[in-house]
Amino acid sequence: MDPNKMNDDGEIASVMGFSGFGKKARTFDLEAIFEQTRRTAIERSQQVLGKFTNVTSCSKQSESSSDSGSDSDSDSELIGPPLPPQLTDQDDDELGPLTRASGSTAHSDEDDDDDGEAQDDDDDNPVKKIPDTHEITLQHGTKTVSALALDPSGARLVTGGYDYDVRFWDFAGMDQAVQAFRSLQPCECHQITSLQYSNTGDVILVVSGNAQAKVLDRDGFNVMECVKGDQYIVDMAKTKGHTAMLNNGCWHPKIKEEFMTCSNDGTVRTWDLSSGKKHKSVFKPRSFQGKKVVPTCCTYSRDGKLIAAGCQDGTIQIWDRNLSVHTKFHCRQAHIPGSDTSCIAFSYDGVTLASRGGDDTLKLWDIRNFKKPVNVATGLNNYFTMTDCCFSPDDRLLVTGTSVKKDGGNGKLAFFDRASFQKVYEIEVTNASVVRCLWHPKLNQIMVGTSNGLAKVYYDPVKSHRGAKLCVVKSQRKERQAETLTQDYIITPHALPMFREARQRSTRKQLEKDRLDPKKSNKPEPPVSGPGRGGRVAAHGGTLSSFIVKNIALDKTDDSNPRQAILRHAKEASDNPYWVAPAYKQTQPVPLFAEESEDDEEAEKEPEWKKRKI
Repeated sequence: MDPNKMNDDGEIASVMGFSGFGKKARTFDLEAIFEQTRRTAIERSQQVLGKFTNVTSCSKQSESSSDSGSDSDSDSELIGPPLPPQLTDQDDDELGPLTRASGSTAHSDEDDDDDGEAQDDDDDNPVKKIPDTHEITLQHGTKTVSALALDPSGARLVTGGYDYDVRFWDFAGMDQAVQAFRSLQPCECHQITSLQYSNTGDVILVVSGNAQAKVLDRDGFNVMECVKGDQYIVDMAKTKGHTAMLNNGCWHPKIKEEFMTCSNDGTVRTWDLSSGKKHKSVFKPRSFQGKKVVPTCCTYSRDGKLIAAGCQDGTIQIWDRNLSVHTKFHCRQAHIPGSDTSCIAFSYDGVTLASRGGDDTLKLWDIRNFKKPVNVATGLNNYFTMTDCCFSPDDRLLVTGTSVKKDGGNGKLAFFDRASFQKVYEIEVTNASVVRCLWHPKLNQIMVGTSNGLAKVYYDPVKSHRGAKLCVVKSQRKERQAETLTQDYIITPHALPMFREARQRSTRKQLEKDRLDPKKSNKPEPPVSGPGRGGRVAAHGGTLSSFIVKNIALDKTDDSNPRQAILRHAKEASDNPYWVAPAYKQTQPVPLFAEESEDDEEAEKEPEWKKRKI
């Protein structure tokens, strides 16, 4: 036997997955089979394509629309990818069966072009990306929702308000009733001013009206509390913590254990989550005269290298995170002095800064040229010190809320184009002020907090992902009805007919029976009068204890002379001594008592004020 053929058989056997053929009944030439199959496929494709067998000559004229239109009928039976634009005769010989006609390819290209143009129009118009077709309302309470936070994954929302409560909402666990799964008061009787998840989403920074910020875990349990500083030290850099109420706080975007707070004590402090006994560094904003000013809001840049703070004197001051002495950028007249700058936010590119002022303005700044704003929007009422502004996920829109007085209209969410700074869109939220707003980049949903205790979530079923879409599809759970009667009935057994005794028609026989009964016919004994008889005590009581109490309570006062009362026993005591006298009989002197005289009696009869004082 030929050894080369044996080697071929061994290779085929290894390819097919077994060790050997055993007894050989027939041999196969696989190369011949593959070649025959390839030629058959080429012949079939040439029969279907017809005159397109010479692809080289036709490909030069394939750009003309007449050729593509005339061949569309013959090719309409084919499906698959389009033909390559340029092929040679040699390539055509090895071309397999084609599965799509050129006519259908042309139509699909036109459809793709139309879809691409529509998609380009959507990309050019950022307003169409705003997810506002649907909304859900979360009832936080009755007072202002002053803080909103959403974790990076978008699974949980946290709201805080003026009612001191912090509520946790889980989108995946809620149904259409949209109820919070936990509510707590981490700072007791202090209003919540700011909430924010860390960049990992495992802890939450809680900033309230007291001087100590808290860090909670995802379930609301306390992880850390910052230390309070000494109020009697003038230099705020020498204290370990804040000494006045907090205004704002945020996490570092890159370092998961570092966060920052600003306070009315005129400092911005950074903290480390592992050591809350002392701050990490202190930044002290100063006015043009070098005096202390109060920072009302603070934030990190997107890369975490810069720290920015908006102050009460209208300035915006930016420091290098590693250099806390002098500011790196300083704008002295960003807003009107005395108005609280409620929010500052960096854009995603890191060079643009937006500021929401208490002077009813929204300004856009370029930190590379920090002398004057790039754009200004006016007429945006702001009555709260924590009114938000934020950038859209594509960095092309700027969003902020407007405030209204009671019964003064509806609060609105305004959208401004970043390039032209024109108001391109607005949403009427409710008949109250819009305080907080948040546009989550992963969910593409907008969260809004209002002054009447509502937190609204705006979403689009097509453009948004997860989040509110998870809970609106779940039907509301039916509450289990307690098996209780609405009205309690008291049923006496003998009132039922089955237990009721038959009523006698004549009472004479019953009276005769009762007369013969010794118990029913027994006459009760009358009350005892006099000293008592037959073992019964008279009117003072029917028991021995009442008789003893009555005798003890008798008045036994003796108005006689006490001297005479004692001396009447003197003769008997001297004649029959029993207790003390026998023991002192030999040594005891004879007692002599003074005799009464008339002078003593008269002296006793005189009034006290006539007696002579000795």
